[in-house]
Amino acid sequence: MNAFANSSATKLGQESLSRGLVLLFAICCGAIVANLYYAQPIIGLIAPSIGMRPEGAGLIVSLTQIGYALGLLLLVPLADLLENRRLMLLTTAAALVCLLGAGLASSPGLFLALSLLVGLSSVTVQMLIPLAAHLAPERTRGRVVGNIMSGLLLGILLARPAASLIAGQFGWRAVFFVAAAMMAGIAVVVAVTIPRHEPARRISYGRLLASLLDLLRRYSTLRRRALHQSLMFASFSLFWTVAPLELARHQGLDQGEIALFALVGAIGAIAAPIAGRLADAGHTRPASVAALILAPLAFIASLPIPGAGWVGLAICALLLDFAVQLNMVLGQRAVYALEPGSRARLNALYMTGIFLGGALGSAIASPLYESVGWHGVVVLGAALPGLALIGFLHAERRSRA
Repeated sequence: MNAFANSSATKLGQESLSRGLVLLFAICCGAIVANLYYAQPIIGLIAPSIGMRPEGAGLIVSLTQIGYALGLLLLVPLADLLENRRLMLLTTAAALVCLLGAGLASSPGLFLALSLLVGLSSVTVQMLIPLAAHLAPERTRGRVVGNIMSGLLLGILLARPAASLIAGQFGWRAVFFVAAAMMAGIAVVVAVTIPRHEPARRISYGRLLASLLDLLRRYSTLRRRALHQSLMFASFSLFWTVAPLELARHQGLDQGEIALFALVGAIGAIAAPIAGRLADAGHTRPASVAALILAPLAFIASLPIPGAGWVGLAICALLLDFAVQLNMVLGQRAVYALEPGSRARLNALYMTGIFLGGALGSAIASPLYESVGWHGVVVLGAALPGLALIGFLHAERRSRA
């Protein structure tokens, strides 16, 4: 293990966050967060194989995101208390075991329980991002976070086509076995390259969790940003849970073609570094408004046009992913600036709200689609970020009054 990995973050100093380390952070974040999304495009394959009814298939994605939200609340704050690298290794190892179990599961109850645990144990990514923010100089913090978030967002967006391709060739269980193998590789990367970081603060775990409520109470920026992005992420999860079903049922696409379609959304990851640069340059407000306007327009673009096939859905995927990623990084930059010594907990609260919104979007996606079809998805998908836009503009007017 090299000397860099063994040195503490305090010794490293802010200038130590090299481009190579930023790239490693980004790769790790992308690989880990992908665990939450592998099941999304293949729930139509998983559900009948384990004896689950089609209308309940959305629970697979929802429980994974609920588990992630629980991990954000219960595990991520520990990064402000315990040595970070050791904590990351433990959660990565747990994710590996849970993914193997999911690949072997044959009953709905067991698979859903493991889905919850996969989400719970995949929160390593939300320990890496605050560590990067801690190491980065203030003048480039938005850019560093944005670059790392681009890796995370590519993981989210590429997980779906990867899962579709692997499941199409080798069956859905192979997806989870491949994901487990990736976690083994990530554990090695974390052990060898991620710097040690021992938080200076020494309080009990109970007081640490209690401080979450205090942070939420004190910072209105945190509350607003978490709420707005949760609405955006609910629309994001709504779209990506049912888009594969719409493409298979009404556009005649197979798993390989659905995988290619999902690659369109991956282009939206370019929003993350753009958002970081805009935030560093002081353009957070107009960029946030643009993102919140773009998301509803994306859903409107997905309305069926005779003879256009799946083109409208592809436009929606591209615009929606861009808008969601842009607003997420802008919010993250604003939240990290509130209290530097509490970044792990601030990040935990911010991301918990987001993934609870995602879980809600996934949970209602399948029943909504089965009952009212794609038009109902468009209406709700456009309304959610529309509400976020109204809330954002109202808060801006109050702050200027």
